[in-house]
Amino acid sequence: MNKGQAKERIEKLRAYIDELRYRYHVLDDPKVTDAERDSLMRELVKLEQEFPEFYDKNSPSRKVGGRALDKFEKITHQYPMMSLNDAFDEQELRDWYERIVKIASGEAIDKSGFYCELKMDGLASSLVYENGELAYGVTRGDGRVGENVTENLKTVKSIPLTLRKESKFFNQTQGKRIEIRGEVYMSTKSFDELNAQRKEAGEELFANPRNAAAGSIRQLDSKVTALRNLDFMAYAAIGVEVRTHKDEHLVVRDLGFKSASQNKFCHSIDEVIKIWHDWEKIRPDLPFQIDGMVVNINDKNLFADLGVVGRAPRGAVAFKWPAEEAITVIEDITVNVGRTGVLTPVAHLRPVEVAGSTVCRATLHNMDEIVRKGVKIGDTVVVRKAGDVIPEVVKPILELRSGREKDFVMPDKCPMCEGEVVRNPGEVAYRCANIECFATIRRQIEHFVSRPAFNIEGLGPKIVDRLLGEGLIKDAADIFLLKERDIATLERFGEKSSENLINSIAAHRKISLARFIYALGILNVGEETAIDLANRYESLEKLQKASEVELEKVTDIGPVVSRSIYDFFHDSHRIKFIEQLLENGVEIIYEGYKVVDKKLSGKVLVLTGSLSSITRQEAKDMIRASGGEVSESVSNKTDYVVAGEEPGSKLERARKLGVRIISEVELKELLIEKPLGEPGA
Repeated sequence: MNKGQAKERIEKLRAYIDELRYRYHVLDDPKVTDAERDSLMRELVKLEQEFPEFYDKNSPSRKVGGRALDKFEKITHQYPMMSLNDAFDEQELRDWYERIVKIASGEAIDKSGFYCELKMDGLASSLVYENGELAYGVTRGDGRVGENVTENLKTVKSIPLTLRKESKFFNQTQGKRIEIRGEVYMSTKSFDELNAQRKEAGEELFANPRNAAAGSIRQLDSKVTALRNLDFMAYAAIGVEVRTHKDEHLVVRDLGFKSASQNKFCHSIDEVIKIWHDWEKIRPDLPFQIDGMVVNINDKNLFADLGVVGRAPRGAVAFKWPAEEAITVIEDITVNVGRTGVLTPVAHLRPVEVAGSTVCRATLHNMDEIVRKGVKIGDTVVVRKAGDVIPEVVKPILELRSGREKDFVMPDKCPMCEGEVVRNPGEVAYRCANIECFATIRRQIEHFVSRPAFNIEGLGPKIVDRLLGEGLIKDAADIFLLKERDIATLERFGEKSSENLINSIAAHRKISLARFIYALGILNVGEETAIDLANRYESLEKLQKASEVELEKVTDIGPVVSRSIYDFFHDSHRIKFIEQLLENGVEIIYEGYKVVDKKLSGKVLVLTGSLSSITRQEAKDMIRASGGEVSESVSNKTDYVVAGEEPGSKLERARKLGVRIISEVELKELLIEKPLGEPGA
């Protein structure tokens, strides 16, 4: 990037971030998520560091918060409410530690230790008490001047109007000005209930609990605020003499304020990192939203001695979890050809960190999605990635367009075989019409030999490419005709490796009906649907004869899936392929699940996340052996959702539908030892 391009980018980022900050802090109308705003700010800071000649004292990177609203009286904070610098990974936290060690000493810092607290996602506020009574309450505003929202804060049930006289610290508050700082927030449950009410009334929904809390505190009518069920979590007490930040939390609790019970003192930076990872696991189960943890130098005197840089104290840092969203640039769009011939647009991105990993590519799903989102080559875009989910492009940021962006056009010829690209009526997908397309066949074979299908070890993508390229196979059926001498002639394939591969193929000629159905690669048929089909029809012949109406009676199968199954088994090319497999020695067997007991008879369970003591397949087998059904999707018919580590979107859907969520331990109790209460109990 040359200076001219950098200057243009910096100016656009500054203008856009200023607008976002105004909407977020002043209007309570966030246009983007916190993760997106953080990503933009990080890019701006990086560019300003690389090109210091474009320094601007009014850059949003040098500001804190927004200005006070005109509709509220403005109050100047006696002590500025500072913001915190961020750390987004372990190395950035260690870098912060090394910086403060250079100012103080490692011995002093290690002696102090660190106090870690949940970083609440709410509205920072200050409560001023005089002679033990609430005098006024103020929002943070721009850090120096906030808004007087006393009447609204008085409606928050967790904010005491008078400090607890029973507190051992109460005498210290008499005749003095005591300031309690904390976050006004809205619980996830209250947020869901509020949005449900607004939806029913035809009102605009709040974007997130933080937005809802801020909007509620800034109501002119405190009666409206009182109905919003807000909460307050304290994290500081100014005016009470304490030696450590840990003691400060004990003070606020004793004076009558909530303080997060999860907060913890840590002796070392390694212990801080461990807690950070532990809290990330419990984050989805908390009744409120957090986006990280605040790491404080515990010793208050040392904290003060470390001083301030800009408007952030050196002695504290916001240690955030990797954002699931970030902002980057689409440098190109190409297409991938899948096993069903579908052409999927893929965005090639300027590398960016998302959810703890570097993302270079993201799916654009299909042409309709590109048009709907208005994505162009060269766009600055929001990219989202959660856990192991494939990254996707969420939206372009129109305000950052330069005018040099280009439209993407779906090719009319397959990029792999030059075959015609078609789009069937009623479908969103573009497909390569050539049934002998090299890319399609390769993907089909990779799927066919994968672990959930034939599970043939040694047949990885590179080997498949070589077998196809040498003309030794033309489809998956030919795999079972391979001889050792065929493979031994290939470069870098010795006698032993050839023997191992042939033995692996021979060992997997016999396959269960469920695995065989999955291996066929029928559109919309995954592992669970394949198992359900096998259990319903018990033989390939019966399945091939099933009508669409009959197929729809199988668990989780609707009109779209039944049509794709029916069409597959009535396609002459697919029929010939199955016949060839059987002629080449593939033997299909039906292995029904023997029901040991009927504990879960009639119950439908969904698994999400990874299990620690048993595999997902073992869990599924145990559920079926107890008479239960395993489904891939959460619906009103689901009885239990089993949540392991790093659960996906199924967990959130379960919460919304009110489906009972159980742990791995509870699943074992359900299956082996004792039944739990009825779902929903």
